[in-house]
Amino acid sequence: MGQKVNPTGYRTGVFLGWKSRWYANKREFADLLVEDFKIREFIKTRKNNVGRAMYPMISKIEIERTRDEVKVILFSARPGQLIGPKGEKVEALQNELQKITGRRINLTISEIKRPELNAQLVAEDIGEQLIKRASFRRAMKKAMELTMKEKDGAKGIKIQLSGRLGGADMARTEKAIEGSIPLSTLRANIDYGFCEAKIAQGHIGIQVWINLGAFSEDNNDGKYAQESKASKGTKKTAKR
Repeated sequence: MGQKVNPTGYRTGVFLGWKSRWYANKREFADLLVEDFKIREFIKTRKNNVGRAMYPMISKIEIERTRDEVKVILFSARPGQLIGPKGEKVEALQNELQKITGRRINLTISEIKRPELNAQLVAEDIGEQLIKRASFRRAMKKAMELTMKEKDGAKGIKIQLSGRLGGADMARTEKAIEGSIPLSTLRANIDYGFCEAKIAQGHIGIQVWINLGAFSEDNNDGKYAQESKASKGTKKTAKR
């Protein structure tokens, strides 16, 4: 079962919080959901004049809504590139998002200090190497060494590539595992990332699982997930 379930969705609401945190009635819910998708899609797919990503190294985008504004939190390994000189890029992005949504946007950037332990960033790094025509086996080996080399690094990593690897005529799947990846254990902190590398032969799908150990009791995401659970009803008092 663990191999068929997205590790992030499997743990959301138990040990992980939601990436979109807001409440809406039935009439507005669908529109706000589409609006969240447009915000994420615009930030992730925006290209500059050369054709490169304008906002690189973003692992995830969280959205919080209030009655007055929309708070967008960007988790990036390169916050300096997102901010730009004197904060020009942040202001430009904020204005563009306000045009798309028609709402006031509050943009916040959070730094990822160790990108080698972030599955989404590892997957995107492998994708960039494949686009530059690097050997897929060399790219996989290099990513696994960076993730596992440090003493306080990951407990395990799994990388899976699918497509016309090495320019082969027939598509196939290659995977490499180092350490332990307990996908079905809820308490295991498994980070998951996926991206596609667009090369001349076609698209190559890249999946990365990283085992960061076990969730601690003071984990903030787990605390928020528990607080946001619906109440199961009042407990009946025992009769004396």
